[in-house]
Amino acid sequence: MKLAIKNMVCNRCIMVVENELAKLNLHIKHISLGQVEIDEELTKAETKQLAATFSSLGFELIDDKRTVIIEQVKHLVLDLIRNQHNDTNLNLSEIISKEVHHDYNYISNLFSEVEGMTIEKYFIGQKIEYVKELLVYDELTLSEIAYKLNYSSVAYLSNQFKKVTGLTPSHFKQIKENKRKPLDKIND
Repeated sequence: MKLAIKNMVCNRCIMVVENELAKLNLHIKHISLGQVEIDEELTKAETKQLAATFSSLGFELIDDKRTVIIEQVKHLVLDLIRNQHNDTNLNLSEIISKEVHHDYNYISNLFSEVEGMTIEKYFIGQKIEYVKELLVYDELTLSEIAYKLNYSSVAYLSNQFKKVTGLTPSHFKQIKENKRKPLDKIND
């Protein structure tokens, strides 16, 4: 049985979900950000209990097919940004369409309708949040960050960063408060 789980956005989240499923003696076939496949089929009562357990931990069990697609797109975007799939010759729309198994126009319209922004805007927002994280860590130069995130130039990264945040990357590094938003608050 496949389950979609909202707010499962990091490896720590995966570990928490794994632990909870183990406590319930459910066996995991596969787990990734936002999704888990278990061997067992759950009754409605068991699904309701699992949803309550996840809710108490800040997760949401999703059963609406449209919401599942949205969550798949969000997790795919995070994976593309964080795991640097620099070797791909496909563009974002092709990757999403291929991985989500739907026509990109359908996915794009659904995402815009539900989230109030385009997939591209969401993608850029996530990239900028990652740039902020890398700037805060102060381990890479802006040139290295631009290369790591597939920006064509430092100037392009800087322009996009300023357009989204209102600050230049160097000014952002200078200020010390409210540098980053939690992943689940980016749309706010």
